[in-house]
Amino acid sequence: MHCRKVKSKSGYAWECFGDAPRDPRTGKRKLIKRRAKTQKEAKDRLEKAINKLNQQMYPDLLSEKITFGQLSKKWLDIYAATGVKKGSIRIREKEIKILNRHFQYLLVTEITHHMYQSMLIELDKDGYAYNTISGVNTCANMIFKYAMKNKLIAENPREDAFIPKKAVTVKQLEETTIEETYFEKDELLTFLDSVLKIGLDLDKERFYTLAFSGMRPGELTALKKSDLDFKNNTIRVSKTLYNENNNMKQYTLGPTKTNKIRIIDMDKKIMAMLRKLIQKNDQHKLKYRTMIEDFHDEDFLFQRSNGYPYAVKNLGDRMRRIMKYTDIKKKLTPHSFRHSHISMMTESGIDLPTIMQRVGHEDPDTTLKVYTHVTEKMKVKSIENLSKMNNDLLENLSL
Repeated sequence: MHCRKVKSKSGYAWECFGDAPRDPRTGKRKLIKRRAKTQKEAKDRLEKAINKLNQQMYPDLLSEKITFGQLSKKWLDIYAATGVKKGSIRIREKEIKILNRHFQYLLVTEITHHMYQSMLIELDKDGYAYNTISGVNTCANMIFKYAMKNKLIAENPREDAFIPKKAVTVKQLEETTIEETYFEKDELLTFLDSVLKIGLDLDKERFYTLAFSGMRPGELTALKKSDLDFKNNTIRVSKTLYNENNNMKQYTLGPTKTNKIRIIDMDKKIMAMLRKLIQKNDQHKLKYRTMIEDFHDEDFLFQRSNGYPYAVKNLGDRMRRIMKYTDIKKKLTPHSFRHSHISMMTESGIDLPTIMQRVGHEDPDTTLKVYTHVTEKMKVKSIENLSKMNNDLLENLSL
């Protein structure tokens, strides 16, 4: 934008001129001029004219008068268009909901670092978990970066903000161990024994498959008949099931967390058990497909009587029921079977890359925690065995 004083009929005036937005079809720009008695008035008129053209050519262009609520909605639409999984979108929606409780009606230009930091501290005081606040902080950072790219704000108010941390007591440190996230071998035996004794329909098939495959619960519920290869005793994991409202008909299937298909070698006994289940499903389908009006003929491995798949929530409900009949005190979930499987493979001497490939982990962090813990225990045991052997060999040595 440039301004100059020019001669007019009434004497002198200020004229400001600048480039209009580029025509999206031709790529060309036009020079826009606006006059007024003062330089400030001329600038204001020119800016309004350019903004008006921007809105006409690019109706979705962000305005510097945009509120945080409007901005977050625009950002979420773009985020969803990048191909992220529905589960990730759902998480961001929840995080934005938390952010909107504090900033929804504020202009994005009004949000300061102090306001943002105060919000994080307030979330901590309200009892939100550290991981939840961390997720909110990450989401806010993406939204504010989007605002900076669109020249809505000069600085990111989230920059240098910290997430409050509570002091950890010795008791908490001693109680919070990696062992609390998975079944030890004897605990897994206890749980599976209870499954056989008091398990309900499909409990045996689902929990044994989880324990011996390392699948994610959503991957298990998404399995179909075509995913099982009985000739090679393998299971193909290519998708995961989402059911946000736990309505059996409102499920969606998406790719795996890593967007990769993996083939899992399975024990022959597990495959024999699943073969019987498929035979049972096929017989049921032949008998009831024409009788049940809305029979869902998609050949899900773990299906209801009408063919629809069970939601992951059902798996958690069934697990909690069985846990009540055991003396296991750990707060475990269906996801805990993955850590248990990693533990068992580590004890069997399987290397870390192979374990990661089997369970579908690209980030080694989670796998490494269990792997390192188990290998450390194995080292201690090996040293104890070596010490015992040395004592036997040195028993007759006199000094």
